[in-house]
This record gives sequence, C-alpha cells and structure tokens, in this order.
Amino acid sequence: MRRFDYDLLVIGSGPAGQKAAIAASKLGKSVAVIDREDMIGGVSLHSGTIPSKTLREAILYLSGLEQRAFYGKDYTVKDKIDRNDLRLRVRRVLHREIEVIRSQFRRNQVVFLNGTAQFVDPHTLEITSDTGQTRITGHNILIACGTRSAHNPRVPIDGTKIFDVDQLQLLEDLPQQTIIVGAGVIGLEFAAMFAALNIKVTVIEQRDDILGFIDDEITDRLRYHMRNLGVTFRLGEKVVSVEEDKSGWVVANMESRKKIRAQTLLYAVGRETNADTLNLENTKISIDNRGRIKVNEFYQTEQPHIYAAGDVIGFPALAATSMEQGRIASYHMFGYPVRHTPELLPYGIYTIPEISIVGKTEKQLTEEKIPYEFGIAKYEELARGQILGDRIGLLKILFDPEDLHILGVHIIGESATELVHIGQAAIAMNGTLEYFRDAVFNYPTLAEAYKVAALDGLNKISI
Repeated sequence: MRRFDYDLLVIGSGPAGQKAAIAASKLGKSVAVIDREDMIGGVSLHSGTIPSKTLREAILYLSGLEQRAFYGKDYTVKDKIDRNDLRLRVRRVLHREIEVIRSQFRRNQVVFLNGTAQFVDPHTLEITSDTGQTRITGHNILIACGTRSAHNPRVPIDGTKIFDVDQLQLLEDLPQQTIIVGAGVIGLEFAAMFAALNIKVTVIEQRDDILGFIDDEITDRLRYHMRNLGVTFRLGEKVVSVEEDKSGWVVANMESRKKIRAQTLLYAVGRETNADTLNLENTKISIDNRGRIKVNEFYQTEQPHIYAAGDVIGFPALAATSMEQGRIASYHMFGYPVRHTPELLPYGIYTIPEISIVGKTEKQLTEEKIPYEFGIAKYEELARGQILGDRIGLLKILFDPEDLHILGVHIIGESATELVHIGQAAIAMNGTLEYFRDAVFNYPTLAEAYKVAALDGLNKISI
C-alpha cells in the first residue's frame, strides 16, 4: 500500500481550507495547508470579506450615516474622510485575524507550507516558493484555492483609475464620482459604501434587476434607500468599452450609445476561480468556462479522493458557506457521518442597509406551487428601531397557511445578518409561527420583529 506524506493536503488557506484542515486535524489526521505566506487567510481576509466589512463599519462610524435620523442629514463624525482613516481600521483587523489563523493552525498541529501548488499526479503536488520547488503527497486533497476578479479585454483595468475589486486598496484618493459595473453582491456593497461617503455613484448592470435570488420586496427597499443616498442605477445597460478621455476622466461606452463619465471605475462583474493554475489536467478533473469545479453533495470531485470547496465551486461563494463546505468535505473523506442541510444556509449581504435571508423566497414558492402567506414587521414600528433611527428596516416571515410551518425569513435593516439566525434555527427545528407568537422577546430589541411579524401573519389567515 502506498504511503503518503499527509492524510490531507489543502490547497488554499481561506475559510474553506481553514475549517477543512482543522476539522481533519481534530479527527486525528495529519494535515498540511499550502498557500503563499502573504495570503494566509485567503482572498476573504486580504481583499474580500474581512476588509470590505471592516471598511463598511469604518464608513458608517466616520460618516455618521446611522445617526442622521436624529442629528440631521448633514451630520458627520469627521468632515473630511480620507483613505488613511479607512485603512487604519482595516490594517488592525487584518493583522489580528492573521494571528488568529496562525494560532489555530499551531494549536491543531496543522502544517503551513509557503508556496503555490500544482498537481503532478492525483496524489502528488509540486510546491513552488522563493526557495525552490518540492513535492509532497496526500492520501486526500482538498482544493480551496479561491477566486480572482474576472476581467474583460474591453475594460483596461490599470489599478490607477480603473479597478477590479482586488485592487481597491490601491486607490490613492477618494473620488467625487465613480462608476461601478456590476450590480451583484460585491458591486452593490461597494456602491453603498461609496455613497455613504457622499461619492456620486452610477451602477451599471446588464440585467434588468438586482440580486435576483433575493425577495423582491427586500430589493425594492434596498434600491429606494440607495437612491436616497445618491446612487444612480442604469439597469438593462451593457458596457461595450471603457476608455480615458482627454481630461483624464473614465468614460464607459454603452451598447445603447450612452456615455457615462466619472473619475474612477470599479469593474465588479463576477469572479473566476484559480483552479486553472493547478494543472488539473494531471488529475482528470474538469472545470467549466469560469474555472468552477463540479462536486457532489459532499464536495467530492470526479476523483473520489479529491474534494473542492469554497468559491472554487461557485455559488453561493460566501465565507460562511465555504467554512461549512470545508468541514463537511473533511468529515466525508474520512468516513465520518455528517448532516448536510444546504437549503438552510443563510445569505448575508453587507450593503447599507444590510440584507439577510434563509429558506425560500416568494418567487421560489410560487414556481414550486407551494401555498404560502406572510407576515411582516417594520423597524419603524419597533421601539428599538426608533432608538436606532432605522426607518427602512423590514422583517418578513413566509409560512404555510395550513400547518403554520416557517418556509423562509427575509430581512433588510440594522443587524439583519445577526437576526436571520433566529429564523434559521426555527426552520431547522421544524418550527411554526406559533412559536414566535408565544415567545417572549426582550424589550426593546430588534428580535421582537419576529413576534410582530408572526402576529401580522396570523391575523391574515384568521380573517
């Protein structure tokens, strides 16, 4: 029987790779994680989830946006916010998170190998670093190499005026006007942040809607609020080319022959995986045109001992879901039972205001011909909502009108990504609307919205 250097080799140290490695180590397996030293924690830590969410908190604080309901629309904590104000907080969080990851690897005897990996054969990886090349073998391998920003040859990204998401830290000065191409999760998050800094933002999206997997009532509220912040939406419009004019401004040329001008442009139209750098042809694992690897429900590829998790397999490509995918993959590859409930994975979108959902949407229920009713609670009708000054927040519960089982929870507003887990637990426990009707919530809290929404829903079916 062939002997291997490690029970598990993990390519990538982002959320999926971290949790897979630690889970395998706790099962008594020998584990090594391969990544560049300067990218420990993956894109999620260096240019994705952690920096963008930290940046959002810094902007909300310094802009005073959340306090304007009380102190006027011109209220700010600091009149002129520059990039150093924002970077300070991001750097501190980044350094602390890197130390947390290193500490977790040390405590769990996970070996970190500096370099980039490529397959030599289905069990062997060649690691390239500044010190040379070395080969290492693994009984099992998890691919969690993440993604990079997708590029378009007609959009000359230079990291100076025309950026992709991974280059935003190169921005020298905050512009007065900017264009964002792409109204996906990332594009909208940055659009909201820029708008909170009083930057004039134009969002261009080829589709006729935004966030098609989110409840329509929620996205309607998001667009209304972002428009109030000064965001202009150009939906159903396609950018055919981008250039710089004589005055140094960026010009986006539209298929409709419109021209949109601004000082900078952020290209946020999807991401491509890094799987094309791994020499997968030596494993007989195939990828699609965006580099995504096909896996089964346990994140197993066409090669039974090779798994893939995280952004490299595509939607939903969220840090939280990637962590769970990595853990499930580790348990499955070593023959340990694991319960998998992908339908209960929550989605968190950190726009301003933030959005979070779990379970079915009205559109899905309609397409599946499942009868439903809903109950809503508006933050402005909650004491806690008034205290916070949140006038747009909304919590919606979808439920079965016959047996009252909860089918979905959709939230927009302050702490949406925290509140959603109450609904997630209720769905997982096969809960009904009666639980929220009878439960006592602390007062005043935003969680009280569950009781208000439940009562609203029950009133509808009792008429």
